[in-house]
Amino acid sequence: MKTKATILQRIKKRLRYLCYGVGLSVFVVFLLQSWCAWQVYCYAQTLPEPVQHADAAVVLGAAAWGNNPSPVFKERINHALTLYQTGHVDKLIFTGGTPKEGYLTEAEVARKFALKQGVPKHDIVFENTSKDTVQNLANTRLLMQQHKINHIIIVSDPYHMARAMTIARDLGIRAEPSPTPTSRYLAASGKARWKFFLQESYGLLTYKLLRLVN
Repeated sequence: MKTKATILQRIKKRLRYLCYGVGLSVFVVFLLQSWCAWQVYCYAQTLPEPVQHADAAVVLGAAAWGNNPSPVFKERINHALTLYQTGHVDKLIFTGGTPKEGYLTEAEVARKFALKQGVPKHDIVFENTSKDTVQNLANTRLLMQQHKINHIIIVSDPYHMARAMTIARDLGIRAEPSPTPTSRYLAASGKARWKFFLQESYGLLTYKLLRLVN
């Protein structure tokens, strides 16, 4: 028969292995989180070489205030309009649904804004069902296939660019980053920028972990 001391030794041994496993898992997650934070920082601080030409600029959805884009969304739309007006892209792709019924979707708000700036309807493509960045880009891939678009420029805020580009690569989308140079986050207080930085770092980490699990 097993003595009480033997049973306690086995319990202690298993607990020790469990602690080692938990500690190793925490360390791995910490390393992955640090890498994600570094990626977010690098994309936000380093301006990429300007792309000479792409088929379309994709504006990732952001909040809409009624029938108007929020300040953050407006900056993204304006940057895409600049790319279009300077001949860097031939078309504009707007993405984004809405969490509430009875309101225009983010994509529809962006389309309406672009039309007022003189962009012809035939140069605007949009989807209005996506709820997050993954869906934004998954639906964009479908639009690219339907409209024979091969190469895009992704337009979003600097801190959001690392996650957006990672998702695009995983979806097999040929894309170049073009962060908004006038994002309100660049002029925000240190506390606000730090909050957004952490939010995007954890967002990228969560996406990576979900990819590993699935």
